[in-house]
Amino acid sequence: MSRTFLAAETLWKREIVRFYRQKSRVIGAIVPPLLFWFLIGSGFSRTLYPVHDLSSLQYFFPGMILMIVLFTSIFSTISIIEDRKEGFLQSVLVAPVPRISIVLGKVLGGASLAFLQGSLFILLAPFLGIHWSWLSFATSLLTLFLISFGLTGLGFCVAWQMDSTQGFHSIINLLLMPLWFLSGSLFPMEGTPSWLRGMMLLNPLTYSVSLLKYGFYSTGLAQTQNFPQPLICFFVLLTFDLAVLILSTILCSRPLK
Repeated sequence: MSRTFLAAETLWKREIVRFYRQKSRVIGAIVPPLLFWFLIGSGFSRTLYPVHDLSSLQYFFPGMILMIVLFTSIFSTISIIEDRKEGFLQSVLVAPVPRISIVLGKVLGGASLAFLQGSLFILLAPFLGIHWSWLSFATSLLTLFLISFGLTGLGFCVAWQMDSTQGFHSIINLLLMPLWFLSGSLFPMEGTPSWLRGMMLLNPLTYSVSLLKYGFYSTGLAQTQNFPQPLICFFVLLTFDLAVLILSTILCSRPLK
């Protein structure tokens, strides 16, 4: 058991140090979501009617945080492909440690990066006129960690089967923006066609956005836009995390191609 945790901790630390040594990755994970948020919020400022006295920038704020988490967690798993090319991954796989320790080390590393960056932007909420209690703040942090872990695990599953960063980008681009668009970050679930509503309900990001909006805004807004209930949201996110952890471990147990 100690070897399992030691291996996971070592890989986790390596992911953290590696990420912050590459300044371009930090910029690439933070700047695009900020630009999207500012441009979308400013563009909708004259066309979006105030919702419960919220400005457009306030309304899109949870979606911006989710996009930061999405970019950071998914693209942190590119290191798996780089480790394979450099031979580091092969040396890790022959080590006498359980495969789940490798999965946990890589996934927790990416999830920690996404969680830390998302948490920093949560602290900006009071400056935008968004006020929350300590309970809602803790709920938001828990939500960020759960979705960070799940998204990093999803990226792990894709990256593990790739042997080139170009192929990884091609597959991820098919998932990245649709996941965000169908999360309720850009438009509410209320009033959407039934087929689109079904896709949104199948999207785990929908439940993370709902939890963030429960924490940031009043329950009146949540009731108006028919958000899923908080307990349901937590259950879905936990199920999603467990599913990607199991799938990642199964993939990691297979021989490399």
